[in-house]
Amino acid sequence: MTWIDLTRTIHAELATWPGDPKPELLPANRIENGDSCNTSFLRLNSHLGTHLDAPYHFEEEGKRLQDLPLDPLLGPATLIDLTHKTSHIDRQDLESQNLQGVQRLLIKTSYGDKLELPEFFEDFIGLAPDAAEYVVEKGITLVGIDYLSIEPFAQPEHHTHHTLLRNEVVIVEGLDLSPLSPGTYEFICLPLKIKDCDGSPCRAVAKRITGEN
Repeated sequence: MTWIDLTRTIHAELATWPGDPKPELLPANRIENGDSCNTSFLRLNSHLGTHLDAPYHFEEEGKRLQDLPLDPLLGPATLIDLTHKTSHIDRQDLESQNLQGVQRLLIKTSYGDKLELPEFFEDFIGLAPDAAEYVVEKGITLVGIDYLSIEPFAQPEHHTHHTLLRNEVVIVEGLDLSPLSPGTYEFICLPLKIKDCDGSPCRAVAKRITGEN
């Protein structure tokens, strides 16, 4: 089986969180202008496109990007398809799945394709607080979703983020899960190692584990 790219291409029309600037690729050196090479300046938010949340994103004393352990970022991940959901994912939705022994959980929703549109959809599907608590109870070390946030828009007190990040559950948001069907995959998701940062765009890939249908 070949590796499947789950990473959104960063471009100016990619949806961003309300109030965040669009990404910019600014020329620094250009061969066509007589320079010896091409180099560029990048201007983008740390939570753009396919990205990872470090605990410091919502926890003042939480781990920062350079302190994240690698183990949660590499290994088997289980994808569940919740594209039928029209409201937020609650504990019962996760209890109905077979998550015994799952360490990394990827959640496919009906909003994944909307991330490629320039407008932001406030009604995207996220995890309710009790679902986040269930993730922690199951010992899951990484949870990924296909829109810009793991928690519903304007959630009071940001319970979902706090519950996950206080318990050092790695959050990956903005994944392109469209090529995947339910099952178990070898998963790799690596952010940039930026000192003291709260998150980073990352490259995420997956490969179906041999023996899976």
